Amino acid sequence: MSTTAKAKSELALLGGPKTIDFDPGDMFTWPIVTKEHEEAVLAMLRAGQMSNWDVTEQFEKAYAKALGRKYALACNNGTSAIQCALYGLGVGAGDEVICPGMTFWASIAQVYPLRATPVFAEIDRETLCIDPDDLERCITPRTKAVVVVHYAGYPADMDRIMAIAEKHNIKVMEDCSHSHGAMYKGRETGTIGHAAGLSCMSGKSFAIGEGGIMFTDDQRVYERALLLGHYERTGNIQLEDLKPYVGLPAGGYKFRIHQLSSAMGLVQLKHYPAQMAEIAKAMNLFCDLIEGLPGVKPVRPAKGSGLTKGGWYHPLAHYDAGQLEGLSIQRFCEALSAEGLGSHPGCNRPLHTHPLFVDMQVFGEGRPTRVANLPEGIDTSHLNRRLPIAEEINNRVFSIPWFKHHRPEVIGRYAQAVRKVVENHRDLLAGDQNRRTATGDFSTAFRR
Repeated sequence: MSTTAKAKSELALLGGPKTIDFDPGDMFTWPIVTKEHEEAVLAMLRAGQMSNWDVTEQFEKAYAKALGRKYALACNNGTSAIQCALYGLGVGAGDEVICPGMTFWASIAQVYPLRATPVFAEIDRETLCIDPDDLERCITPRTKAVVVVHYAGYPADMDRIMAIAEKHNIKVMEDCSHSHGAMYKGRETGTIGHAAGLSCMSGKSFAIGEGGIMFTDDQRVYERALLLGHYERTGNIQLEDLKPYVGLPAGGYKFRIHQLSSAMGLVQLKHYPAQMAEIAKAMNLFCDLIEGLPGVKPVRPAKGSGLTKGGWYHPLAHYDAGQLEGLSIQRFCEALSAEGLGSHPGCNRPLHTHPLFVDMQVFGEGRPTRVANLPEGIDTSHLNRRLPIAEEINNRVFSIPWFKHHRPEVIGRYAQAVRKVVENHRDLLAGDQNRRTATGDFSTAFRR
């Protein structure tokens, strides 16, 4: 920009007018709580039945029916639901469980109390989900299962993953905590693998306050999961070899969900399809408006691919600094935030770089917990691999707004903010050091 052409930059970060100079109202309010939700929760509260499981069983049956799965088991959170699913699938001492290197920790950390070993695989640069080719490279004779994370609501390549799993006789557990309602070629995520686990905490797309739920079509998987941490309900176990163990939780866990969340969930099952459709309409409009801008590409399935993103949890866009003359993603997001858009660089940092999955002795085993239950003297080189895409991805994606309503005029203003920063990016170069420090976070993913 020539100093004679303009006295100052148009960018709010550099003194110009702010694009989002209005109150967006309830555009980002979530969950959307109706009178029906309130009445259901208050009825449960007043009855003092928060610790029973009659409404929970109703919620499980209704959700399983909606999803088309035989069994559902509600838990106190998504972390517990995933642990139940993995235990149900038979994961135990000495087993290896493959997981994408870049995801939230609750996709995989639960293998430690199951005395198994996490193995991290590379992610696909476009989808941010596990790379099927690298998944196959990670398989050893000790591999029991793979956790497939539909990251940021983008369905993973389930056709290839299921074929690889069948070839090597390993189990597939879908982590659908980001993908409630997402579709993969006519099937909803969570209905394709041998089991699925997902979170329903208040920040997720299918939000019921706090809680999680697992699904399976396999009776043994379900009853093993029930036995692990649901002692009061083990009377439902029918398999003869499991019956001797009913009455006490096999893992010493208490994974019961409180029924305020179950009551909320029953109502939300009725409202979520319409809410999800509204979100998808709003998000696709925003993505259409910024699609084609230099350096920016929304993370979403291609139109006509047969894939959808459901509730669009944790929406992201790819960032290509090379198309914006090397402008760092940090500086780019600072400019977006100054315009009122509230963007953050990165997503979750790669788990294989955290000490928990490198050298920490969680239970005082005398060697890192990650290898503590593997046989001595085996080749563990597959546990110490570089994952270049996962390690770099936080400099290549940024968060975009998660709209809950289709209001074109408001959405258009947010898209205008992105366009404004892109078109005036040269103004940001002088104050940029082309930073490429670690972004994202091990523990959280940004909600907006």
